[in-house]
This record gives sequence, C-alpha cells and structure tokens, in this order.
Amino acid sequence: MPPFVPPSGYHRIRVVASFAELVATPLADGVNAVCWARELPGDFDAIARHFAPDQDRRTIDDDELQELATEPALQLAIETLLADQRHLRELGHRPQLDCLRDYPRDADAVLPTDVYSFHQDSATVPTETFLCSYTGAASEGLRNDEAIPQVELPPVRARLLTEFGGDDDADFAAWLREHHYDLHHAMRPGAQPFSFGLGNLWRLAVRYPGCPVPACIHRAPDTAPLRPPRLLLIS
Repeated sequence: MPPFVPPSGYHRIRVVASFAELVATPLADGVNAVCWARELPGDFDAIARHFAPDQDRRTIDDDELQELATEPALQLAIETLLADQRHLRELGHRPQLDCLRDYPRDADAVLPTDVYSFHQDSATVPTETFLCSYTGAASEGLRNDEAIPQVELPPVRARLLTEFGGDDDADFAAWLREHHYDLHHAMRPGAQPFSFGLGNLWRLAVRYPGCPVPACIHRAPDTAPLRPPRLLLIS
C-alpha cells in the first residue's frame, strides 16, 4: 500500500516520518490530525487469523503476542505491535489492541451513535486519540468542511425533538450533548471520505473545552461478517 497522501487541498492533516514527530507536531493552527505514514513489514494477517474472535471482538495482551513470536515474519509484526503500545504507555496513554469482526450497532436508534457513524471523540479534559489499523479494512476520515452535524439536518432534528418531548431550547441542547448526538456528522453532497490506510499511526484532535481546533471526524469501516478480522490499536 502506498504511503498516505492527504486529500488534495486539505490543510488539517500533517504527515510525519517518526513517532517523535507524531507527538511533537502541535494540534493547533487548524491542524487536527497527524499521521505517521508507514509501510510495515511482517505478517499482521496471520496474527489476526490466530486471534480471530468467535464473537465480535477480543482484546490481545502483550503476553499473548510474545507467546506467538515463533516465526520471523510474525516476530517483525509482533515487535511493531509491542513497540507502538510501549511508546503510547510512555506518554501516559492506555493503548488497547483489539482483534475484531464487528462493533455493536444502533440500528434501531432515533440517531445511531455507534462507531460506524462519522463522529468526533470527546472528553472533559485535554487529550487526544491514537489509532492504527494493521489489517482488514482501515478507519475512515471525513474533512470537517465536508461534514454537517446530524442534529442540524431538519428531519433528524425533528425526530430528536419528538424523542426529547420538549422545545428546541437550552434543555434540548444539553440533552443532545448528554446523549452524544451532537458528535455525529453526515456527509455533505459531493463529500469524499478518505482511508486512514493500513499501518499508519494517527493522532487525532478530540473535542474538549478549550480545544484550539475542530475535532477530527472519523468512523470505523463497515466490517461485513465475510471480511477478514481487523487488528486495531486505539488509545
């Protein structure tokens, strides 16, 4: 897979060549995502097949990876998986490596808020999201200028007001935030989502009070049951 190239004319993404640059590049001056673009050696697909869950998802710990390091191709991949997590832990993060087939879905919700919907991560204190797709389908991003909050779409807002059972006022706005409806976005006409690519380690801006940039909009790829399992690092 070729190195990641940001969407043409889009200024919110910086591409870097090392972990040091990944964490040193400010999420400021409009930049809300930093990508350490990599082409990783090793057989990550074999690791995903080994840990493929019977159900939707399972988390892989370091000991399980180290026990699997018996072949050179697997060793290369395992060294990368362990190193990525070690770097993040040294920053005070709690990375999680998942092998997954699917996430829960909100198919019957008045406004789905599962990870298959374009969304922004949020927090009450300054933080950031790191993620990397190693196998399977990669996460997807959406330019902020090609997105519109779902709650601003008249049909969606009308359904939410009915669900809320009140007026379009401050209480309604607080209710939207409480249920995370305000974090989810729809694509504007002509919008073109872009792939985060496999092997690339991303650092994304999160919505929190005082955040200097708009949070990065992204979603999980549609993982149909017949697709191979994904290896995903998230923190």
